[in-house]
Amino acid sequence: MASRMLWASRAASHLRISVFHRGFSTVLKDLHYAESHEWVKVDGKSATVGITDHAQDHLGDVVYVELPDVGAEVKQGEGFGAVESVKASSEVYSPVSGKVVEVNEELKESPALVNSHPFESGWFIKVEMNDAGELKNLMKPEEYSKLCDEENSSH
Repeated sequence: MASRMLWASRAASHLRISVFHRGFSTVLKDLHYAESHEWVKVDGKSATVGITDHAQDHLGDVVYVELPDVGAEVKQGEGFGAVESVKASSEVYSPVSGKVVEVNEELKESPALVNSHPFESGWFIKVEMNDAGELKNLMKPEEYSKLCDEENSSH
């Protein structure tokens, strides 16, 4: 647990964002979160998307990641890929709408990056957003943290 917190702090430092520590999983400030457990980091019109620490923890060891092609259009709330783990297979939903401008090719060879570095090298896609106003439909870190706590207490 301590090593995960240390890693999260290092990742946050690398990404120049602050960390909101939680008991079970790490939620980074300065990110937006979808109820379906994806995160998005916005830089101008560019949005980097991945799944959260909470999601990867519940999935278990990730063995395969299916991603869209560069140039594909994604829509907020709609599936764009999938994650398979030793426990389950889960669809991944886009927190924003736009055009995929980059996919994380490293995940083809090293899908476990999703587990070890969900906010750093385990990202999935980069999207050129159509409408930054969609971000208001996503959760702030505190709201997402509360959702995770509620899910954890119901299991």
